[in-house]
Amino acid sequence: MKIVSIVGKKNTGKTSLTVKVIEELTNRGYNVASIKHSHHSIEMDKENTDTWKHKQAGANLVVGVGSTTFFNVRKEHDLNRILYMLKHFDDFDFVIIEGYKSYNYPKIITSPNVRDEYTIKEVDSFTIDEKGISELADLIEQRGHDIVDTLFAHNCGFNNGEAIAGEIRNGNMTPDDLDDVESYLSIDGKVVGLNRFVSDYFKQSIIGIINTLNLDEYGVENIGKIELVIPDEEKTEKSPNDARCRILINNKDLEINEFTNRIVSNSIKGMVSSIKTESDVKVIDIDISNIANGNLKNADISLKTNGNDVEINKFTQGILKETIYATINSLKTDGEIKQITIRVEEW
Repeated sequence: MKIVSIVGKKNTGKTSLTVKVIEELTNRGYNVASIKHSHHSIEMDKENTDTWKHKQAGANLVVGVGSTTFFNVRKEHDLNRILYMLKHFDDFDFVIIEGYKSYNYPKIITSPNVRDEYTIKEVDSFTIDEKGISELADLIEQRGHDIVDTLFAHNCGFNNGEAIAGEIRNGNMTPDDLDDVESYLSIDGKVVGLNRFVSDYFKQSIIGIINTLNLDEYGVENIGKIELVIPDEEKTEKSPNDARCRILINNKDLEINEFTNRIVSNSIKGMVSSIKTESDVKVIDIDISNIANGNLKNADISLKTNGNDVEINKFTQGILKETIYATINSLKTDGEIKQITIRVEEW
């Protein structure tokens, strides 16, 4: 998803330029979304309509569904929150924003007095012709980028979203140079950046759990886009990263860095905590054996906490096997995985 904003002072043709850009990108076959920002209240339905009455009655969110669907939210949300929610609705190629001049996205300006470091082009919206719009769309294809905090290009020497965005705006890097991000995360409305390893780790782990479910009962034939929401019924403090993790693949130690250690150990701790074992667990031992060509159905699994065997049912065994195998598989190990042994201790 590539994001570009069109900004300028009042009566400088922002809307007409936005419309022309959307039309050009749509004619090129792209799936386009747009966001309009205003300092004034924007009403999506007329006075005395049914949805208007719902809002007047106190509803903070009103959804109108007919030949079209609209959302009328009483609260003004942060732009990044809106951009993140757009990812839930559809796989948009471009988001064209009219306004939001204080945000750090590539900007096409319609008046010189709003120029800043994020400006990629100044345009006279009243005189720009068809060729100019086409060239502007070309520039948007090259300089537009996703939500800033989701940008990673570690192989290119960058892992800071703001720095990467600057390189793209200046033409020193293209969106094609970025790492493929497999999943996105938002906590309490704030977008959290995930690099290629973590995003793939999340994806593989979630798919591992989902593979244990009977999806046919819900009419799911193939797994496509996955959306997960964990309600904030209770606040959870961030757990300290004081556990050590040892991983053996086919009885051979797997060398992992500190970053991977934290991810895997915290994941194992979280899974074991959900099983409700002993209250004060210091050591976790998991062994999965007899894995045949990635098929875990007949694989054996054992779980110990503090050296004591933990009895787990078939369903829980399936979740642990699928999730741990997916987790280890995300580490891109060499050769066929036949046995996985993990120890997490001192937390």
